[in-house]
Amino acid sequence: MLTVTGLRKRWGPVQALDGFDLRIEPGEVCGLIGHNGAGKTTFARIVAGLEHPDAGTVVAAGTNLTTAPRSARRLIGLAPQELALYPTATLRENLRLYGGLAGLRRTELRAELAAAAEALALTDVLDRPIATLSGGQQRRAQAATVLLPRPRVLLLDEPTVGADPTTREALLRLVRTRADEGAAICYTTHYLPELEHLDATLAVAASGRVIARGNRADLLDGLPGEVTVTFTGAVPDHLAQPSTPPGELRFSAADPAQALARLLRDLGPDTAKVRTAAIREPSLDDLYRSLAETHDAA
Repeated sequence: MLTVTGLRKRWGPVQALDGFDLRIEPGEVCGLIGHNGAGKTTFARIVAGLEHPDAGTVVAAGTNLTTAPRSARRLIGLAPQELALYPTATLRENLRLYGGLAGLRRTELRAELAAAAEALALTDVLDRPIATLSGGQQRRAQAATVLLPRPRVLLLDEPTVGADPTTREALLRLVRTRADEGAAICYTTHYLPELEHLDATLAVAASGRVIARGNRADLLDGLPGEVTVTFTGAVPDHLAQPSTPPGELRFSAADPAQALARLLRDLGPDTAKVRTAAIREPSLDDLYRSLAETHDAA
């Protein structure tokens, strides 16, 4: 549905994109993660037609953005980080405007407007000016303007920044619904648990390129987990670590459950001093740190 190949973009001395490749299939939510400056927002703006790349191609649902820009842009929706709403106009007026620009007319526009408002818990505030809405309501309103025409390719650039739990839950639920309906979705976020909630595949960006791509299980496979054990009193001398708090033992292990079982078995009489024991399986945070460190060292 979305195929991006070899995107390059330079801003003066900064190489924002340096051979950025990404493919997202229909019905897929792709979580795009990376540190600030990795090229995520530049990628989204180019795909949405707001910036021109120095090199590379963008193809949405078989339509090339370079050779058929108007046709391609009709297939793509972008929710940027910054709010792009008219503050003195009502929410209904904003949605009518954005829906009309996307090609929706009359009956279809009214139906999609009502559906988006209901899905994002905005029905009761449709006739209030944007400036009078809460921050969470404004964030949902922004998403509604993009989701309204049901684009086949959807780019969400940190859509829940500063959002309250109600807003986050409503957005995630609707994003998952749109993917189930067949949209190809690129979801950029620093809140990695959201990607687990969405059952997203992952693309990790660094220095203007995608350095890892796949599903969560495959990318986490082989990463170490963590074992934490606290003791009543000091940690046994042969296990003491100068960098951990008194009474706490913490270490990484490829199989944290087996490592904990082995530790408890080998403690002997010191087992009676164990107060708590916990394991933590590898997370998306661990994945990103590992990939970033490997990339920086290369």
